[in-house]
Amino acid sequence: MDLSLVICTRNRGQYLWETLQSLTKVQGNVEWELVVVDNGSTDNTGEILNRFRRQFPHPFGIVYEPIPGLGRARNSGWRTTHGPIVAFTDDDCYPSADYFHKILECFERDEISFVGGRVLLHDQTDYPITIQMLERSMELLPGDFVTPGLIQGANFAFRRSALERVNGFDDRMGAGTPFACEDIDILARLLANGLRGIYSPRPLIYHHHRRKNVAEVSRLVKIYDHGRGAYYAKCLLSPALRKVYARNWYWQACNQSFLTTVREVLGAIHFLCRPPFADSPKTACL
Repeated sequence: MDLSLVICTRNRGQYLWETLQSLTKVQGNVEWELVVVDNGSTDNTGEILNRFRRQFPHPFGIVYEPIPGLGRARNSGWRTTHGPIVAFTDDDCYPSADYFHKILECFERDEISFVGGRVLLHDQTDYPITIQMLERSMELLPGDFVTPGLIQGANFAFRRSALERVNGFDDRMGAGTPFACEDIDILARLLANGLRGIYSPRPLIYHHHRRKNVAEVSRLVKIYDHGRGAYYAKCLLSPALRKVYARNWYWQACNQSFLTTVREVLGAIHFLCRPPFADSPKTACL
């Protein structure tokens, strides 16, 4: 097994089939498995997964995680996988034909613990949001500030050993919780633990998010602002990250709208005042 791919989904049955079909077009001599996490769906997601399993030529696991939350669902998924490299994408994304080869190329350097890649629009009529078009590589070193949006959960991958080192994702975060920031949070924790990663334009995912109007985008922006505040707050609790995040949050606030900063501060307060889950990652992994 060279690589495992994890996709988490919740009540997206009408779109999930297209994502699953896109995986049949990935090419190359790579031994890989697919794990789909059903995060408490109440639609026809289970039926779609069982139908797809019958035609899929690679190892395919289905995990049911009833408690909503993308961080928790990602954890339920990767902990059942077998590959030394674990990649994640979303249930409205389509990988390029050479996606797995490009992911593995990035991990040819032994010191790289995580990789993020490009995210482009699949449908050019969708609003240009939740994408990453940067065409140059960037290396992230221990203790670095991770700029929100540089690496997105729609297209990132990890060494299994790195996920184990920080106990995976924070169950309190991710879509389905008040804090949509589980993807960037784990990157900050990996860097705080002395690991390093890269953003590379080589692994490519096409995002088919289907948001067409300003109202839909405005709702999403508010969610991300709130989650970003929680991300900043959690990093400020980490002695290894406190100074760099205090400085960078200040400079970010100086270059964005006052309303955005207010939403971030409210998200930070919400996170700090929220009781932790009993099974959330230990504070040593902050």
